[in-house]
Amino acid sequence: MQSEQAQLKQWILARHPEISDIDADLDILENRLIDSLAFVEFMLLVSRLSGEEIDMETLDIDDFRTLRRIEGRYFRAGVA
Repeated sequence: MQSEQAQLKQWILARHPEISDIDADLDILENRLIDSLAFVEFMLLVSRLSGEEIDMETLDIDDFRTLRRIEGRYFRAGVA
């Protein structure tokens, strides 16, 4: 079973065959790996993988800038 971060990376790479890897600290929004049309689909994927509903009212776009930030916010929040 792939980690959540690996599944997110695979989702992005499937849409960008011109790249072979994504550094965990690469700003995926600034580098246009996820555009505004795909962002909602990407958020739904994060929500499904984390089991956490993403509240649009309290959404912090910065939480979605890098795979490391997504992991820290949505996949390791309860880990001490």
